[in-house]
Amino acid sequence: MKPVIKYASVFLIAAAGSLAGSGIYNHYLSDIHFFSNRREVQIPLTRVNFGNAASGATDFTVAAENTVPTVVHVKTTYQRKTATNSFIDPFQFFWGQPAPQMQQPQQQSTGSGVIISDDGYIVTNNHVVDDAELVEVTLDDKRTYTAKIIGTDPSTDLALLKIDEKGLAYSVYGNSDAVKVGEWVLAVGNPFNLTSTVTAGIVSAKARNIHILPDQKFPIESFIQTDAAVNPGNSGGALVNTNGELIGINAAIASNTGSYSGYSFAIPVNMVKKVVNDLMEFGNVQRGFIGVSIRDLDAEFAKEKNIGQLDGVYVSGLTQGGSAQESGIKEGDVITKINNITIKSSPELQEQVGRYRPGDKINVTVLRDAEEKTLSVTLKNKEGNTKIGKVEIVNVLGARLEVISEGEQSKLGIEGGVKVKDLQSGKLKNAGIREGFIITSIDNKPVIDANDVSNYLDQKQGGVLIEGIYANGTRAYYGFGM
Repeated sequence: MKPVIKYASVFLIAAAGSLAGSGIYNHYLSDIHFFSNRREVQIPLTRVNFGNAASGATDFTVAAENTVPTVVHVKTTYQRKTATNSFIDPFQFFWGQPAPQMQQPQQQSTGSGVIISDDGYIVTNNHVVDDAELVEVTLDDKRTYTAKIIGTDPSTDLALLKIDEKGLAYSVYGNSDAVKVGEWVLAVGNPFNLTSTVTAGIVSAKARNIHILPDQKFPIESFIQTDAAVNPGNSGGALVNTNGELIGINAAIASNTGSYSGYSFAIPVNMVKKVVNDLMEFGNVQRGFIGVSIRDLDAEFAKEKNIGQLDGVYVSGLTQGGSAQESGIKEGDVITKINNITIKSSPELQEQVGRYRPGDKINVTVLRDAEEKTLSVTLKNKEGNTKIGKVEIVNVLGARLEVISEGEQSKLGIEGGVKVKDLQSGKLKNAGIREGFIITSIDNKPVIDANDVSNYLDQKQGGVLIEGIYANGTRAYYGFGM
């Protein structure tokens, strides 16, 4: 168990990520679990608040009636992972013998999802569909569909699915920035495979960083904490206000037992909207980075640095040539606002920045020498420029692919080829392929671009043999069944 750190000395904050967390979670972090597709390891689920709480509204029937038809049951099928030999004898493979350890028993897992458009787009958690080979969606009226994974974003634990249907009921986006602590909220999902379950609670806190995404390079955690009952199977379900507006996607629980014990967490809908829009338009998330290392303020540190307030995020370092440095932000500044939205902690900062793409300009207000200054910052991508990187995706493989440069082809002595830029749930990952692998042929047919991969596999049935090379010159063969 990694202890909660009081501050975040974090890289480039991009949708960025500071790992600063609240100390009150020291007691709970070891009890936060993920539900994966391999086993129902309990994951954390979330709740949020209800907007009408301020008016004293206690009738949740309209919100429930509007939300239940928009929440779906998600069932995933995936292969149990085992070590796979990267070097497969192609002659053995094509003479009818399966590749080593290819035939593995299948397992299933379940979760929830929220329909966000009448033509079948569905939001769920990345951990609900991670490694899935088949995703089935069942609507509230019991109709069942096979869903496509349009894209995933492990950094926020979100995924976008699509089913082939029209005229569906869907949830309307609310505004998670407007959510207030103490508001009533409803959590709707399918805990323990009990479909269309509605629970109520209040928003307990906002901008929680609970460190549930430790394997991600740029984790973005700014959860809405609620006390609405959430359990295994609620992952990916809806958190709505008393108007029935979607304000979050339930993602996690903090529990000693793996079942609900008072703490649940949801991904704010304003972050969800940005991720969904990127996945629809580009196939991946376009993440903008400020280029700072940061830490939260406490009384002792503020006194040491002669800072007269505790709200805001302290800039402890700058990325050379990064957006912050170029805009005039200095080490020792305290970031207090992003586009006039008050920033009190690192999770709030990463949530606000996470809504923007490379090339977007944001106004950053800093406290410097007891005076506030507002600076215009143009965000960059992780490569240090403002380009939008549209990467082609092949859903069946669960891989993002890009054409390699002529220089890289010459260096490796190959012609054509596409690089596995990012791995998601799917056959390539299950076969043992690692990021950076360059696919040069499929079933002995040359691969020049991602369209070749799609064309070769579109109608393919039976065994597939992929040949390629890694950047260090190591050649490898991988086999799997379609």
